[in-house]
Amino acid sequence: MFVAKTVGLFVVTAVAEIVGCYLPYLWLRQGRSMWLLAPAAGSLALFVWLLTLHPQAAGRTYAGYGGVYVAMALMWLWLVDGNPPDRWDLVGGAVAIGGMAIIVFAPRTA
Repeated sequence: MFVAKTVGLFVVTAVAEIVGCYLPYLWLRQGRSMWLLAPAAGSLALFVWLLTLHPQAAGRTYAGYGGVYVAMALMWLWLVDGNPPDRWDLVGGAVAIGGMAIIVFAPRTA
């Protein structure tokens, strides 16, 4: 249950960060409404708050989160941008998730 909860929290955190960065991108690069900045700010605030919910030390949380962020960004590339990941994207995403698993779930002595 700990693993599922931790990974789920990382996934929700990554989505909050990606949405918070994607909305300003739409405004700046695609000429969309500047009103997108309000939900972007809310999404980034949610992202920061979600990072505080992880039980590990902050640096370990950030390092582990980075692996999940890479995988979620590749999913965003595919599902939102309509650009399927190639084999090298998939290999890189797998390596990032493997690194996250080692960092977050390795047995440690107190």
